[in-house]
Amino acid sequence: MNVGSGITRVDSAPGVPAAVGPYVQATSAGGFVFTTGQIPAAPGRSIGTFEDEVRATLRNLEAVLVEAGSDVDHIVKVNTYLSSPDQLAPYNEAYEEFFADRRRPARTTVCVGLWGVSLEIDCIAVVRAGAEE
Repeated sequence: MNVGSGITRVDSAPGVPAAVGPYVQATSAGGFVFTTGQIPAAPGRSIGTFEDEVRATLRNLEAVLVEAGSDVDHIVKVNTYLSSPDQLAPYNEAYEEFFADRRRPARTTVCVGLWGVSLEIDCIAVVRAGAEE
């Protein structure tokens, strides 16, 4: 949804669970996409291991980026929030697998208290050339 002033918002990306509060999944402005935190929710699918949750979260993030006119290859910064420091090694493994054939972006990873989820990931990406309105 274009709200004027060069700002575009993604209310809901296909295949990604709807936001659980009064916010959008992404905002594009000034040639950048800013996503909200994505969690390991997979519509209609059971999620198994923590690594599976990481993969599902990254797929959700990717879907939001595509809907906003970007993609994983255009991510410049990732912020990751883990619920336990013990998750760092398995997170890194699944993250490395996801970005294996891509340039890895800058990243911050912190351990915080999360509301009923094991992790949350948000990012900043550049809008793909030709995708701007």
